[in-house]
Amino acid sequence: MPTFWHGLLLGSVLLSWVYWITVAIAVAIFFTRKARPAPESYRPSVSLIKPVCGLEKDLYTNLSSACAQDYPDYEVIYALQNPEDSVLPILERIRAENPPNRVRILIDPTAAGPNGRLCNILNATRKAKGDVLVYSDSDMLLAPDYLRAITAPLADPAVGVSCTLYRAHGAVNVWESLELLSLNAEFVPSMIFATVTGAALACPGASQAVRRETLEKIGGLAPMADSLVEDLELGRRIVGEGLQVVIGPHVAATGVDLGSWRPWWRHQVYWDQNTRAASPVGFFFTCLVRGVPLVVLYSCALLPHGIFKLELLLATLALRLISAASSCLYLGDAEGLRTLWLLPLRDLTGAATWAASFLQREVHWKGRVFVLSGNRLVESV
Repeated sequence: MPTFWHGLLLGSVLLSWVYWITVAIAVAIFFTRKARPAPESYRPSVSLIKPVCGLEKDLYTNLSSACAQDYPDYEVIYALQNPEDSVLPILERIRAENPPNRVRILIDPTAAGPNGRLCNILNATRKAKGDVLVYSDSDMLLAPDYLRAITAPLADPAVGVSCTLYRAHGAVNVWESLELLSLNAEFVPSMIFATVTGAALACPGASQAVRRETLEKIGGLAPMADSLVEDLELGRRIVGEGLQVVIGPHVAATGVDLGSWRPWWRHQVYWDQNTRAASPVGFFFTCLVRGVPLVVLYSCALLPHGIFKLELLLATLALRLISAASSCLYLGDAEGLRTLWLLPLRDLTGAATWAASFLQREVHWKGRVFVLSGNRLVESV
C-alpha cells in the first residue's frame, strides 16, 4: 500500500482518538450542567401520545408506564391505523386499569404520507386536548417523573421543543446487545457531542414535547409525513421560527426487540440511513472517526511487510472502550458496561452498515418497504 494511504489511515485512527476523548468530555459536561427548573405553577395540560403498530417485546409494561405519571393534568392517547391490529387487547386492558378519561385509543387510518409513525402522531394530535403535546415511542419505558422533566423547559417561551435522552435496555441475545451498544455507546453520545459543541442540530423524535401554538406556527406536522427523519425536520422548522431545541438530562429507557441477525442488520442500516438523510456530508465523513475498523485495516495493510502495529491496535481498542464506558456510566447503562466486550464487533459491523446505507435505497419499517430519495419516502409497490 502506498505511503499516502498508510498516512491517511494512521491519521484517521489518531483523529478517532481525539473524537472519542472529545465525546467523553462533552458527555461529562452535558450531565454536570443543571437542568432548567420549571416554576411549580407551570403545569400545562398534556396529551401524551404513543404511536403504536403491532406487538413488541414488553409492550404492556412500556405502554402502561405512560399512565403512571406524577403529573396533575394529562391524558394518554394510543394511536394506531389498523382496526385489526393485534395490539388492541393490550390497549383495552390498559384503558380498563386506569381512571375514566385518562386513556384514549384512537384508530384512524388517515395517512397524510408514507411515514406511518408520523401519521399516527398527526392523527392523535388533531384529536388531543392538551396544550402541550408529548410524543413518546411505543417501546419507551417512562419513569413517573417523565412528564415533569420533558415539559419543564417549555416554561421558557424561547424554547420551541423539548426532548429527553434515552438509552436502550433489556437485551437478551447478542443481536439486541449489539443494538444496545449502537444506541448507548454510539448514537446517544454523538448526539450529546453535537448538542454541546453546536456541531449539528439534534432533535430526537422518540421523546419530544411541543406546545400546540408552536406546531401551528410551523404549519403542523402534515408537511413532514413523507420524510424519513421527521423529528429533525420538526426541529429545523422550529429553529427557523427563532425558537430553541432543548435536550434535557432526563434519560428514558427504550427496548430492543431483535430475534435474529436479519432484523438487526436491517435496523442498523435503517439507523444509518436516517443519519445520512439528516446530514449527508457529515455522515460521509464519519468514515474518518471509525477508529476500530480503520486500525484493523491499517494493521492488515502492513502485514505483507512483516510489521503489525499491535501497540496501536491495543491503544485504539482501550481508548474506545474507556470512552464508551464513560458514556454508559452517565446514562446509567449497566447492561452496556457488561457487554462492552462486544463493542469492537459492533464498530466493525458499523462500517459495513455505513457502506450499505449509501448503496441501499430501500428502507424497512414495521414490515413495510419504502424507497428513499434524500429524506423523502416513497412506499414500494
